[in-house]
Amino acid sequence: MAVSNPLTSLVDLADPRIVSRLVIKVGSSLLVARGAVRRQWLAGLVAEIAQARARGQEVIIVSSGAIALGASRLGLEKGGRGSLADAQAAAAVGQILLSGLWSDLLAEHGATAAQLLLTLDDLEDRRRYLNATATLMRLLDAGAVPVVNENDSVATQEIRFGDNDRLAARVAQAAKADAVLLLSDVDGLYDRNPREPGATLVPLVSGVSADVQAMASADSGSGMGSGGMTSKLQAAQIAELAGIALVIANGTHDRPIARATGHAGGEAIGTLFQPGRKAGARKAWLGGRLRLRGALIVDAGAAEALRGGSSLLAAGIAEIEGEFGRGDPVAIRDCEGRVIAHGLAEYDAAECAALRGKQSSEHAAILGYAPRRAVVHRDQLVLK
Repeated sequence: MAVSNPLTSLVDLADPRIVSRLVIKVGSSLLVARGAVRRQWLAGLVAEIAQARARGQEVIIVSSGAIALGASRLGLEKGGRGSLADAQAAAAVGQILLSGLWSDLLAEHGATAAQLLLTLDDLEDRRRYLNATATLMRLLDAGAVPVVNENDSVATQEIRFGDNDRLAARVAQAAKADAVLLLSDVDGLYDRNPREPGATLVPLVSGVSADVQAMASADSGSGMGSGGMTSKLQAAQIAELAGIALVIANGTHDRPIARATGHAGGEAIGTLFQPGRKAGARKAWLGGRLRLRGALIVDAGAAEALRGGSSLLAAGIAEIEGEFGRGDPVAIRDCEGRVIAHGLAEYDAAECAALRGKQSSEHAAILGYAPRRAVVHRDQLVLK
């Protein structure tokens, strides 16, 4: 990709000079209604995807709906979410139906669909993350349209993403995409719950601050998906760290991409999250991790030093939480519980406990071998 121009408006989402590679996430409530596929709506969306490809954009789809489809076919209660076993069984049936549906509709426009089922561990483990990246790149090079979903048939409550918003942001990161479009059942981010009188759509966000997070609701409007505005803001943070723009738009309308970008005859409608920074590839991967092995709680001096770009030294560590090994990802928090950074530990938990609060000159005597200078080196650390 040779794109360097940042998105400044929703209209830019349809410009291949600015967005040459786009990830589109489609929620369950958009695909499925009362247990049946909204085929006419989906056919319209696929036609828009074909138009995007015709104007020179590569498209990756992150599709929900497998559990809902499978539950309907199997006759399972609660949409297949009554238990983990029900969800896994429903997903196993629904994934076949869903992939076949995308394949058939894309084929009508001369496009080849490729299914990619991922679990959290596939993108949390660095080597498997790079393997997923290689697969996505090869599929795009071959002209295919990757259709990605969480592998719910094997995922467990402990290791699953829990929603496809964050999965879409992670996929965009792995695929080096320029933007993510989250099609949902709301127009975008509102300054308060959109059901409240006077709620106003926020068209542009530059950085997911505490004030922006306070606007979010964890509720999913349809009750079918597992996301909500909170998960969408988490997705925006993952995308932001990788230098990727993210858009939330309403997918319940016909031609939702055209509506979001203002190409349907009206104004562009949605919320654009502009990335305010871009970390290196490894730091972006680390900063987007959802599961950490432990935590290091640091004193005020260490917290200030970290924010100034320093490595974390043992002298500034006040407490250790969890069981982790060397190279495992850990959270770094201040004494008030605020997350300062994520980083890769240079020592395991037991070694960190032995070194806690000690000066670097004391480390060799404590450990019995020549130590590494930092507990978390600044090159292996990303501020939050």
